[in-house]
Amino acid sequence: MPLIKHLQETEPFSQLPDSVFTELREAAIEKKYPANHDIFQQNNPPTGYLYVIKEGLVTITLLSPGGIDMVVDYRKEGQFFGGTPIFTGEHYAGGARTVKPTVCYLIPADLLQKLQKDNPQIGRFFTSAVLSRVRKLYSKIVSDHSESALTQMEAYPFKKRLSEIMTSAAVTCAPDTPVSTVARQLTEHGISFLVVPNPENEPVGIITGGDLVAKVLAPENANSQAMTAQDVMRVGPRTMTPETYMYEAMAFMTKHSLNYLPVVDRKQLVGVVTPRDLMRYRSQKALILIGNIREEESLEGLATIHKEIVRVARALLSETRSTPEVMEILSHIHHAIIRRTYQICLDDMAADGMTPPDIRHCFLIMGSAGRREMLLYPDQDNGFIFEDFPDEHQSEVDAFFIPFSEKLNLALARVGYPLCDGDVMVRNKAWRGRLVDWQERLNSWLLDPEPTHVRNSSIFFDFLPLMGDVELAHELRDMVAKGIATHQGFLYHMMMLDLRYKVPLGLLGRFQVEKDGDNAGLLSVKYGGCVYIVDCVRMFALERGIQAISTMERLKALVAENVFAAETAEHLRAAFEALIFLRLRHEIGLIEAGQTPSHFLDPHALSKTEQDLLKESFQAVSKLQDATKRHFSRTPF
Repeated sequence: MPLIKHLQETEPFSQLPDSVFTELREAAIEKKYPANHDIFQQNNPPTGYLYVIKEGLVTITLLSPGGIDMVVDYRKEGQFFGGTPIFTGEHYAGGARTVKPTVCYLIPADLLQKLQKDNPQIGRFFTSAVLSRVRKLYSKIVSDHSESALTQMEAYPFKKRLSEIMTSAAVTCAPDTPVSTVARQLTEHGISFLVVPNPENEPVGIITGGDLVAKVLAPENANSQAMTAQDVMRVGPRTMTPETYMYEAMAFMTKHSLNYLPVVDRKQLVGVVTPRDLMRYRSQKALILIGNIREEESLEGLATIHKEIVRVARALLSETRSTPEVMEILSHIHHAIIRRTYQICLDDMAADGMTPPDIRHCFLIMGSAGRREMLLYPDQDNGFIFEDFPDEHQSEVDAFFIPFSEKLNLALARVGYPLCDGDVMVRNKAWRGRLVDWQERLNSWLLDPEPTHVRNSSIFFDFLPLMGDVELAHELRDMVAKGIATHQGFLYHMMMLDLRYKVPLGLLGRFQVEKDGDNAGLLSVKYGGCVYIVDCVRMFALERGIQAISTMERLKALVAENVFAAETAEHLRAAFEALIFLRLRHEIGLIEAGQTPSHFLDPHALSKTEQDLLKESFQAVSKLQDATKRHFSRTPF
């Protein structure tokens, strides 16, 4: 876009005389930037230029109190950024980073300052410029929340993985290394242990200084000259993967009294972790309790751990983590608890002499669990897929899976996951079946899109394999993609059912609360906003055959497919984060006050800023609903 043409059509330059534009064009410098390049960062001193985008895309970011870059706005072709410091002399309040290769016109600050003397509106415009409203409000609220939190709890164990803290260059020795060389290595490196890998770089042993004393120096008949690492090492060391969260490693090492933990990726040694590494990120003991999930032997113990999730959520919000990241971490913990519950039930069945039939099977979780968008007390949505075994084996399969499914659903309820009101659970035979059964079930939904079938499909489409043979889940995912591609009209019925209701805002922007019942005077952040974003984004993803499951991943994929503009997706992402934040903070407050958590809240009890954020978010959702209705009303069927 020509610089002069753009400036002539844009505030605050539109009222300037023609001679000024010639001067601006002659002074402007054209500069190219690669993708993902920081043009300037928050708190940098002014570069001395106003940036006008000729082509490309730039994100404007703010650094949250928790140290996280939050995208607050997008600037595209024809828009500008970086003007405020020219007139205030202050450092940049936010950063500017290119999303893709970008070309900018750089207008010198001294020329703009000179123009301001005769045209004061220029300076006033830049000193009062505002960022994306939803992001700005959201950033302020999470900042206030962090600063006013009564208990600042360190959340490092829940956001750091071993890959981020491990010592990558582990000191090792071969199994045939003489013990004298092992002792020299320990001394020279000032370390307390060595890892012994085999020729394939798989850790097969650990040697500590204590092992040398106990097996070489202490025994009277030990032949130290002939002994090797293989003779003194502790065989079969316990290991973890780089993706393991710190809190899991902390609990694991504490339980087993370990002073070392090799880190392996696909069985290959990639690093080591020690208590010293972990203690750089100390945490409250109550949080570490969550890491005991893998070792817990009872449902009661898992229920105790489940109750600690609220404390983890509070810690994460106090660290001002982005809410999609908070949901992912909470979901990771929920998934671990569900997996352990599954294994305990399986062990109980084996103790009673019942073992699974020799067929491939997969346990699915669905809904928010499948999307990795779980919060504090989600209910159960789950199912079983079996391979296509012959009909005559059905009685054998039922003999195990009917009692196991009942046991599993009741056990999950005891741990803290309520039974599903709609009975979308494995104990219901409608949510168990062979691949061929699921194909028949899916066809019945697609060919007869009555409300129950549409509601069931909305839960089902977000499935995720949690235990068993994941290949079955991949085959099922392919069935869904082919079914939707064949029956595109089903998305119209999904849209019609989902968009019967509007966000709880009146024509004048007033909140519309429940008129009667237990929730009189309240509105639902979940059913008033979050659900609509999830459902609408899912519809667009299904139409395009996108197999991503989480709402944020689907949005990203839809931008890549040019279904949504980047700035539209960012606006929705901000609204989704804001709604989840308000809901989660509200539920934490209820639990800590000894009340039952609920997604219904009193909007008038919020601060003015929070009310503005809620309204802006609802308005973003309303626009998405309108766009979804327009799009899928045109779907041919």
